[in-house]
Amino acid sequence: MPFDLWNFFQSQILGMGWLNSLIGSLLSNAGLDIAGKLGASLQFFLYDMIKILVLLSVLIFIISYIQSHFPPERTKKILGRFKGIGANVVSALLGTLTPFCSCSSIPIFIGFTNAGLPVGVTFSFLISSPLVDLGALVLLMSVFGAPFAIAYVLVGLVLAVVGGTMIDKFGMEKYVVRFGGAKGNVNIESPDLTTKDRLLYSRDQMLETLRRVWLYVLIGVGIGALIHNWIPTEWIQLVLGKKNPFSVLIATIVGIPMYADIFGTIPIAEALSAKGVGVGTILSFMMAVTALSLPSMIMLKKVVKPKLLVTFVAIVGIGIVIIGYTFNAFGFLLV
Repeated sequence: MPFDLWNFFQSQILGMGWLNSLIGSLLSNAGLDIAGKLGASLQFFLYDMIKILVLLSVLIFIISYIQSHFPPERTKKILGRFKGIGANVVSALLGTLTPFCSCSSIPIFIGFTNAGLPVGVTFSFLISSPLVDLGALVLLMSVFGAPFAIAYVLVGLVLAVVGGTMIDKFGMEKYVVRFGGAKGNVNIESPDLTTKDRLLYSRDQMLETLRRVWLYVLIGVGIGALIHNWIPTEWIQLVLGKKNPFSVLIATIVGIPMYADIFGTIPIAEALSAKGVGVGTILSFMMAVTALSLPSMIMLKKVVKPKLLVTFVAIVGIGIVIIGYTFNAFGFLLV
Protein backbone atom coordinates (compact mmCIF):
# COMPACT_ATOMS: atom_id res chain seq x y z
CA MET A 1 0.00 0.00 0.00
CA PRO A 2 2.73 2.58 0.88
CA PHE A 3 4.50 1.73 -2.40
CA ASP A 4 1.29 2.31 -4.39
CA LEU A 5 0.75 5.58 -2.55
CA TRP A 6 4.30 6.70 -3.37
CA ASN A 7 3.86 5.79 -7.04
CA PHE A 8 0.65 7.80 -7.14
CA PHE A 9 2.38 10.78 -5.49
CA GLN A 10 5.32 10.61 -7.89
CA SER A 11 3.29 10.11 -11.08
CA GLN A 12 0.19 12.19 -10.42
CA ILE A 13 1.30 14.88 -7.95
CA LEU A 14 4.95 15.48 -8.81
CA GLY A 15 4.82 14.13 -12.34
CA MET A 16 1.35 15.57 -13.04
CA GLY A 17 0.40 12.58 -15.16
CA TRP A 18 -3.20 13.81 -15.12
CA LEU A 19 -2.04 16.98 -16.88
CA ASN A 20 -0.37 14.97 -19.65
CA SER A 21 -3.55 12.95 -20.18
CA LEU A 22 -5.67 16.11 -20.18
CA ILE A 23 -3.47 17.84 -22.76
CA GLY A 24 -3.49 14.68 -24.90
CA SER A 25 -7.29 14.54 -24.79
CA LEU A 26 -7.61 18.25 -25.67
CA LEU A 27 -5.22 17.92 -28.61
CA SER A 28 -7.03 14.79 -29.85
CA ASN A 29 -10.39 16.57 -29.63
CA ALA A 30 -8.85 19.41 -31.63
CA GLY A 31 -8.11 16.94 -34.42
CA LEU A 32 -4.39 16.38 -33.83
CA ASP A 33 -2.87 12.91 -33.94
CA ILE A 34 -0.88 12.74 -30.69
CA ALA A 35 0.78 9.55 -31.92
CA GLY A 36 2.29 11.51 -34.83
CA LYS A 37 5.43 13.62 -34.61
CA LEU A 38 3.69 17.00 -34.59
CA GLY A 39 0.99 16.03 -32.09
CA ALA A 40 3.44 14.21 -29.80
CA SER A 41 5.85 17.16 -29.91
CA LEU A 42 3.10 19.63 -29.02
CA GLN A 43 1.86 17.41 -26.19
CA PHE A 44 5.42 17.03 -24.81
CA PHE A 45 6.01 20.77 -25.08
CA LEU A 46 2.78 21.92 -23.42
CA TYR A 47 2.90 19.28 -20.69
CA ASP A 48 6.54 19.83 -19.70
CA MET A 49 6.29 23.61 -19.94
CA ILE A 50 3.23 23.87 -17.69
CA LYS A 51 4.44 21.21 -15.25
CA ILE A 52 7.90 22.73 -14.77
CA LEU A 53 6.65 26.31 -14.37
CA VAL A 54 3.93 25.31 -11.88
CA LEU A 55 6.26 23.18 -9.76
CA LEU A 56 8.98 25.79 -10.07
CA SER A 57 6.73 28.58 -8.78
CA VAL A 58 5.63 26.59 -5.74
CA LEU A 59 9.11 25.31 -4.94
CA ILE A 60 10.88 28.65 -5.32
CA PHE A 61 8.36 30.32 -3.02
CA ILE A 62 8.87 27.66 -0.33
CA ILE A 63 12.66 27.58 -0.69
CA SER A 64 12.90 31.38 -0.68
CA TYR A 65 10.93 31.50 2.56
CA ILE A 66 13.41 29.05 4.08
CA GLN A 67 16.28 31.07 2.62
CA SER A 68 15.00 34.24 4.31
CA HIS A 69 16.16 32.69 7.57
CA PHE A 70 19.74 32.35 6.23
CA PRO A 71 20.96 35.79 5.04
CA PRO A 72 24.70 36.14 4.25
CA GLU A 73 25.64 37.56 7.66
CA ARG A 74 23.83 34.79 9.52
CA THR A 75 25.29 32.24 7.13
CA LYS A 76 28.74 33.60 7.89
CA LYS A 77 28.12 33.13 11.62
CA ILE A 78 26.89 29.58 11.05
CA LEU A 79 29.85 28.68 8.86
CA GLY A 80 32.22 30.34 11.32
CA ARG A 81 31.40 27.61 13.84
CA PHE A 82 32.85 24.96 11.55
CA LYS A 83 36.41 24.32 10.48
CA GLY A 84 38.01 22.35 7.69
CA ILE A 85 35.92 20.02 5.59
CA GLY A 86 32.97 20.48 7.96
CA ALA A 87 32.66 24.10 6.82
CA ASN A 88 32.70 22.96 3.19
CA VAL A 89 29.92 20.45 3.87
CA VAL A 90 27.73 23.05 5.59
CA SER A 91 28.44 25.60 2.83
CA ALA A 92 27.45 23.08 0.14
CA LEU A 93 24.25 22.25 2.03
CA LEU A 94 23.39 25.95 2.37
CA GLY A 95 23.87 26.23 -1.38
CA THR A 96 20.85 23.98 -1.80
CA LEU A 97 18.68 26.78 -0.37
CA THR A 98 19.44 29.12 -3.28
CA PRO A 99 17.24 28.31 -6.32
CA PHE A 100 19.35 30.29 -8.76
CA CYS A 101 21.38 29.76 -11.91
CA SER A 102 25.17 30.07 -11.67
CA CYS A 103 25.21 33.75 -12.70
CA SER A 104 22.75 34.61 -9.93
CA SER A 105 24.87 32.79 -7.36
CA ILE A 106 27.99 34.83 -8.05
CA PRO A 107 26.79 38.01 -6.23
CA ILE A 108 26.14 35.89 -3.12
CA PHE A 109 29.58 34.33 -3.60
CA ILE A 110 31.04 37.86 -3.63
CA GLY A 111 29.17 38.68 -0.43
CA PHE A 112 30.62 35.62 1.27
CA THR A 113 34.18 36.44 0.21
CA ASN A 114 33.76 40.04 1.39
CA ALA A 115 32.44 38.71 4.70
CA GLY A 116 35.79 36.99 5.19
CA LEU A 117 34.81 33.36 4.62
CA PRO A 118 37.63 31.06 3.44
CA VAL A 119 37.87 30.80 -0.34
CA GLY A 120 37.38 27.02 -0.34
CA VAL A 121 34.17 27.36 1.67
CA THR A 122 32.79 30.01 -0.70
CA PHE A 123 33.57 27.81 -3.71
CA SER A 124 31.73 24.88 -2.16
CA PHE A 125 28.71 27.18 -2.06
CA LEU A 126 29.32 28.42 -5.62
CA ILE A 127 29.42 24.86 -6.97
CA SER A 128 26.40 23.51 -5.10
CA SER A 129 24.17 26.59 -5.47
CA PRO A 130 23.37 26.27 -9.20
CA LEU A 131 23.98 22.53 -9.29
CA VAL A 132 21.82 21.26 -6.47
CA ASP A 133 18.75 22.61 -4.71
CA LEU A 134 15.58 21.28 -3.16
CA GLY A 135 13.55 22.37 -6.19
CA ALA A 136 15.79 20.35 -8.50
CA LEU A 137 15.37 17.31 -6.25
CA VAL A 138 11.58 17.47 -6.48
CA LEU A 139 11.52 18.17 -10.22
CA LEU A 140 13.98 15.37 -10.96
CA MET A 141 11.87 13.01 -8.89
CA SER A 142 8.83 14.00 -10.95
CA VAL A 143 10.60 13.04 -14.18
CA PHE A 144 13.19 10.36 -13.41
CA GLY A 145 12.12 8.96 -10.05
CA ALA A 146 13.62 9.12 -6.57
CA PRO A 147 16.82 7.04 -7.11
CA PHE A 148 18.07 9.27 -9.96
CA ALA A 149 17.11 12.48 -8.14
CA ILE A 150 18.82 11.47 -4.90
CA ALA A 151 21.91 10.28 -6.79
CA TYR A 152 22.15 13.61 -8.63
CA VAL A 153 21.89 15.60 -5.40
CA LEU A 154 24.45 13.44 -3.59
CA VAL A 155 27.08 13.56 -6.33
CA GLY A 156 26.50 17.31 -6.70
CA LEU A 157 27.13 17.84 -2.99
CA VAL A 158 30.20 15.60 -3.04
CA LEU A 159 31.59 17.54 -6.03
CA ALA A 160 30.98 20.83 -4.19
CA VAL A 161 32.70 19.64 -1.01
CA VAL A 162 35.66 18.06 -2.82
CA GLY A 163 36.06 21.01 -5.20
CA GLY A 164 35.98 23.61 -2.42
CA THR A 165 38.35 21.57 -0.24
CA MET A 166 40.88 21.21 -3.06
CA ILE A 167 40.79 24.94 -3.83
CA ASP A 168 41.41 25.63 -0.15
CA LYS A 169 44.32 23.16 -0.03
CA PHE A 170 45.88 24.82 -3.08
CA GLY A 171 46.03 28.13 -1.17
CA MET A 172 44.11 30.21 -3.71
CA GLU A 173 42.91 32.93 -1.32
CA LYS A 174 45.14 35.57 -2.94
CA TYR A 175 43.46 35.09 -6.33
CA VAL A 176 40.06 36.41 -5.20
CA VAL A 177 39.19 40.03 -6.04
CA ARG A 178 37.16 41.77 -3.32
CA PHE A 179 34.08 43.74 -4.33
CA GLY A 180 31.09 45.31 -2.64
CA GLY A 181 27.84 43.28 -2.84
CA ALA A 182 24.39 44.48 -3.88
CA LYS A 183 21.27 44.16 -1.73
CA GLY A 184 17.71 43.33 -2.68
CA ASN A 185 14.45 45.21 -2.03
CA VAL A 186 13.76 43.34 1.21
CA ASN A 187 16.60 43.50 3.71
CA ILE A 188 16.67 39.93 4.97
CA GLU A 189 19.52 40.88 7.32
CA SER A 190 17.02 42.88 9.41
CA PRO A 191 16.45 41.35 12.87
CA ASP A 192 12.87 42.68 12.79
CA LEU A 193 11.85 40.78 9.65
CA THR A 194 8.20 39.80 10.02
CA THR A 195 6.33 36.88 8.53
CA LYS A 196 4.77 39.31 6.06
CA ASP A 197 8.25 40.52 5.04
CA ARG A 198 9.37 36.94 4.50
CA LEU A 199 6.30 36.19 2.39
CA LEU A 200 6.90 39.33 0.32
CA TYR A 201 10.54 38.34 -0.10
CA SER A 202 9.52 34.84 -1.18
CA ARG A 203 7.02 36.24 -3.67
CA ASP A 204 9.59 38.65 -5.11
CA GLN A 205 12.19 35.89 -5.36
CA MET A 206 9.70 33.63 -7.11
CA LEU A 207 8.71 36.29 -9.65
CA GLU A 208 12.31 37.37 -10.23
CA THR A 209 13.53 33.81 -10.68
CA LEU A 210 10.67 33.02 -13.07
CA ARG A 211 11.49 36.18 -15.02
CA ARG A 212 15.07 34.99 -15.37
CA VAL A 213 14.48 31.34 -16.17
CA TRP A 214 11.22 31.09 -18.13
CA LEU A 215 12.96 31.59 -21.45
CA TYR A 216 15.55 28.91 -20.67
CA VAL A 217 12.80 26.52 -19.60
CA LEU A 218 10.99 27.30 -22.86
CA ILE A 219 14.15 26.64 -24.90
CA GLY A 220 14.93 23.50 -22.91
CA VAL A 221 11.44 22.08 -23.40
CA GLY A 222 11.61 22.95 -27.10
CA ILE A 223 14.93 21.14 -27.50
CA GLY A 224 13.53 18.23 -25.50
CA ALA A 225 10.50 17.99 -27.80
CA LEU A 226 12.80 18.10 -30.84
CA ILE A 227 15.03 15.34 -29.49
CA HIS A 228 12.08 13.28 -28.27
CA ASN A 229 10.11 13.21 -31.49
CA TRP A 230 12.19 14.37 -34.45
CA ILE A 231 15.81 13.26 -34.05
CA PRO A 232 16.23 9.54 -34.85
CA THR A 233 17.27 7.36 -31.93
CA GLU A 234 20.15 5.97 -34.00
CA TRP A 235 21.73 9.44 -34.28
CA ILE A 236 21.51 10.07 -30.55
CA GLN A 237 22.89 6.61 -29.81
CA LEU A 238 25.80 7.18 -32.19
CA VAL A 239 26.91 10.38 -30.46
CA LEU A 240 25.80 9.94 -26.85
CA GLY A 241 24.96 6.26 -26.63
CA LYS A 242 26.49 3.81 -24.20
CA LYS A 243 28.65 2.27 -26.94
CA ASN A 244 30.46 5.54 -27.59
CA PRO A 245 33.40 5.73 -25.13
CA PHE A 246 33.56 9.52 -25.57
CA SER A 247 29.87 10.18 -24.84
CA VAL A 248 30.52 11.70 -21.39
CA LEU A 249 33.24 13.99 -22.72
CA ILE A 250 31.02 15.11 -25.62
CA ALA A 251 28.07 15.77 -23.30
CA THR A 252 30.27 17.81 -20.96
CA ILE A 253 31.81 19.88 -23.77
CA VAL A 254 28.44 20.48 -25.42
CA GLY A 255 26.93 21.57 -22.10
CA ILE A 256 29.50 24.24 -21.21
CA PRO A 257 28.60 26.86 -23.89
CA MET A 258 24.92 26.62 -22.96
CA TYR A 259 23.38 28.90 -20.35
CA ALA A 260 20.51 27.50 -18.32
CA ASP A 261 19.74 26.47 -14.80
CA ILE A 262 18.89 22.96 -13.66
CA PHE A 263 15.22 23.49 -14.53
CA GLY A 264 16.02 24.23 -18.17
CA THR A 265 18.12 21.07 -18.52
CA ILE A 266 15.54 18.65 -17.15
CA PRO A 267 13.33 18.41 -20.29
CA ILE A 268 16.43 17.89 -22.44
CA ALA A 269 17.66 15.19 -20.07
CA GLU A 270 14.22 13.58 -20.13
CA ALA A 271 14.31 13.38 -23.93
CA LEU A 272 17.87 12.00 -23.95
CA SER A 273 16.86 9.36 -21.43
CA ALA A 274 13.96 8.29 -23.66
CA LYS A 275 16.48 7.82 -26.48
CA GLY A 276 18.57 5.43 -24.39
CA VAL A 277 21.40 7.77 -23.38
CA GLY A 278 23.29 6.55 -20.31
CA VAL A 279 22.49 8.04 -16.92
CA GLY A 280 26.10 9.17 -16.44
CA THR A 281 26.13 11.00 -19.77
CA ILE A 282 22.90 12.76 -18.80
CA LEU A 283 24.32 13.73 -15.41
CA SER A 284 27.49 15.13 -17.02
CA PHE A 285 25.46 17.22 -19.46
CA MET A 286 23.24 18.65 -16.74
CA MET A 287 26.18 19.44 -14.47
CA ALA A 288 28.24 21.06 -17.22
CA VAL A 289 25.35 23.34 -18.20
CA THR A 290 24.57 24.40 -14.64
CA ALA A 291 28.02 24.57 -13.02
CA LEU A 292 30.32 25.56 -15.91
CA SER A 293 28.19 27.60 -18.31
CA LEU A 294 30.26 30.03 -20.39
CA PRO A 295 28.34 33.18 -19.31
CA SER A 296 28.84 32.38 -15.62
CA MET A 297 32.57 31.80 -16.22
CA ILE A 298 32.78 35.23 -17.87
CA MET A 299 31.14 36.78 -14.80
CA LEU A 300 33.35 34.81 -12.45
CA LYS A 301 36.43 36.06 -14.28
CA LYS A 302 35.65 39.54 -12.93
CA VAL A 303 35.90 38.44 -9.32
CA VAL A 304 38.69 35.83 -9.43
CA LYS A 305 42.06 35.89 -11.15
CA PRO A 306 42.78 33.61 -14.14
CA LYS A 307 44.78 31.03 -12.16
CA LEU A 308 41.90 30.43 -9.74
CA LEU A 309 39.34 30.38 -12.56
CA VAL A 310 41.33 27.76 -14.49
CA THR A 311 41.76 25.71 -11.32
CA PHE A 312 38.02 25.88 -10.60
CA VAL A 313 37.05 24.84 -14.15
CA ALA A 314 39.62 22.00 -14.16
CA ILE A 315 38.51 20.59 -10.79
CA VAL A 316 34.80 20.77 -11.57
CA GLY A 317 35.22 19.60 -15.18
CA ILE A 318 37.30 16.56 -14.22
CA GLY A 319 34.86 15.80 -11.42
CA ILE A 320 31.91 15.92 -13.82
CA VAL A 321 33.62 13.55 -16.25
CA ILE A 322 34.52 11.09 -13.47
CA ILE A 323 30.92 11.19 -12.21
CA GLY A 324 29.64 10.58 -15.74
CA TYR A 325 31.74 7.50 -16.41
CA THR A 326 31.10 6.11 -12.92
CA PHE A 327 27.34 6.40 -13.29
CA ASN A 328 27.42 4.95 -16.79
CA ALA A 329 29.14 1.91 -15.29
CA PHE A 330 26.81 1.53 -12.32
CA GLY A 331 23.69 3.39 -13.52
CA PHE A 332 21.71 0.16 -13.74
CA LEU A 333 21.41 0.37 -9.94
CA LEU A 334 19.18 3.45 -10.35
CA VAL A 335 16.64 1.70 -12.58
